Amino acid sequence: MTKKYSLHSSIESIKTELKQLNKNLRKMIITENEVLYSAAEQLFNAKAKRIRPTVIFLVSKLINENSQISTEQKRLAEITEIIHTASLVHDDIIDNCDTRRGVETVHSIFNNKIAVLAGDFLFAQSSWYLANLNNLDVVKTISKIITDFAEGEVQQGTASFDSNISLNEYLEKSFYKTASLLACSCKATTILNKSCISIQNDFYLYGKHLGLAFQIIDDILDITGLLSDLGKPPGSDLKNGNLTAPLIFALTKKTELKEMINQEFQFNTNINEAINKIKVTNGIQKTRDIAEEHIQLAINILQKKNYRKKNKYLLSVTYNTISRIN
Repeated sequence: MTKKYSLHSSIESIKTELKQLNKNLRKMIITENEVLYSAAEQLFNAKAKRIRPTVIFLVSKLINENSQISTEQKRLAEITEIIHTASLVHDDIIDNCDTRRGVETVHSIFNNKIAVLAGDFLFAQSSWYLANLNNLDVVKTISKIITDFAEGEVQQGTASFDSNISLNEYLEKSFYKTASLLACSCKATTILNKSCISIQNDFYLYGKHLGLAFQIIDDILDITGLLSDLGKPPGSDLKNGNLTAPLIFALTKKTELKEMINQEFQFNTNINEAINKIKVTNGIQKTRDIAEEHIQLAINILQKKNYRKKNKYLLSVTYNTISRIN
């Protein structure tokens, strides 16, 4: 699969909206509590990718007759980014991550209690702005994301260091933790446009497949990436007992990995040794194949007659997801 369109041109097409989004995010997390505000603001100082708002903006331009983005859709993009950021705070506490995107995490600067409260504060703020959209269908759709986050965390926690985890269990957890947000936010974007049910379903599936592909690629990069690119040490997922597709596939070829998992990678050298063992199997390629399947499913939706004429910017973002590991 090759990248056919320029990602730069896609970002340029919504440059103004992304710039305003960054300004609005800080206005939306204002609080009189200095510690809570500092903790929340810390999250928006990191070099975020803004993938989710980018997708929402581009879906909006694609489905709107005048190729414009409504005020409500812009607010939805902001709400989605706050929800995503809130989930990262809790993730970092659970995984005991000291850095994210090369920046110190909230709990490492303050403490776990403040970090939990900062995450809760962001969820509360997103809920407030969500309610003010005055669209019950959108509220129901976006609220499902927060439920799915919790479900995903519980599934990941109960499967920690479980060498018997199946690929289907891994994909289900990946949906709850990552793909649900994109699926539901894409659907909510179409609801705000008063699109018909078939279009709502199309973009729910588009977001689901793109979200799964994005998470799967992230899991490959956790094995193959560099500290300077990841913003955190390679193998962080393994160290935290989060067993992903490359390892699941590698287990069939390198059975000694199972013993290392059962020992919970207790020795520092175990992580690097496990990474090297995964790399010499076909686990990474098989994982990439799954990501490409989901990207193709997302592209197939964009290639439908209804969307074909104006889809080049959204296609470029979709293709770029897989090119991150080229």
